[in-house]
Amino acid sequence: MNILFVCTGNTCRSPMAEAILKGKQIDNINVRSAGIYAIPYAEMSAYTKLVLDEANIMHQHQATQLSSAEIEWADLILTMTTSHRESIIANFPSEEQKVFTLKEYTSTTELQDVVDPYGGTKIMYEQTFQELNELIDRLVKKIEGN
Repeated sequence: MNILFVCTGNTCRSPMAEAILKGKQIDNINVRSAGIYAIPYAEMSAYTKLVLDEANIMHQHQATQLSSAEIEWADLILTMTTSHRESIIANFPSEEQKVFTLKEYTSTTELQDVVDPYGGTKIMYEQTFQELNELIDRLVKKIEGN
């Protein structure tokens, strides 16, 4: 299964989610991330790197602009916000069946968005990491049928 995480700039939330899921080393799961407004080859934010390092999660990342190639590659597209999901569906209506917010797909709460820590404090990045870690644990359970 090919899973694509999508956020705005592909420097905070989606690469963090990608690294967390890759770190779980699940057979037959390939993971990428992209940003709707990403600047190609931009590095992930300093706090994203720091939070992943402190959690001992390996990461290597350069921002990727969301493209039709990424959309076609993915079997499942998980966005960080409802607006990301709506944007993808508007631009790729034939792919709607595989596009969900991460929270929607993991059936967690009424609030469907993962808060963007961009420009915030390290504490905000840590909170985003904790939220994503919990959501990805739920994602793994769903994928594995538990």
